[in-house]
This record gives sequence, structure tokens and C-alpha cells, in this order.
Amino acid sequence: MFVVQSYFTGRRGVLIADTPLQAQNTNHARRIAERLALQKTLVIAFSRSGNPKTGEYDEARLIAAYGEVPDDVLAMPRA
Repeated sequence: MFVVQSYFTGRRGVLIADTPLQAQNTNHARRIAERLALQKTLVIAFSRSGNPKTGEYDEARLIAAYGEVPDDVLAMPRA
């Protein structure tokens, strides 16, 4: 699964998550993230493998990150 999660800055500078967007592949996720980065405080594109029926997933792998990126996101393994 390929996901793009964006955030905007709310009151008092708190980051608020938008609804995550599903992408078709790595390149699609990167393009969506690049476009959203023009308007959002933080955008993270990542991929995960797993089984939606059981809810068991492997560790997320970073595709791209834009904006005020936290250190824990930067430390994610790369896709």
C-alpha cells in the first residue's frame, strides 16, 4: 500500500492530520506529495506491506517527506 499523509498547522501551532490519500505506486505517491507540499506544513509519502484482514503490517518505508519533517520520520527506512 502507498499512502500520502499531509498535515496543516492549526491553532497554537499544532499539526493536524488531513485524511490520508492512497496512491497507486511509489511514483504516484511522490507526485501527490510534491503537489500537496505547496500548500501543507508537512507531507509524508510512505509504503507499507501487510495484510489488511489481520491488521498486521511491516514497518513503513519512507518515499518522500516535505516541510517541517520530524527526526523520527527522517529515520524511517527508505522505500
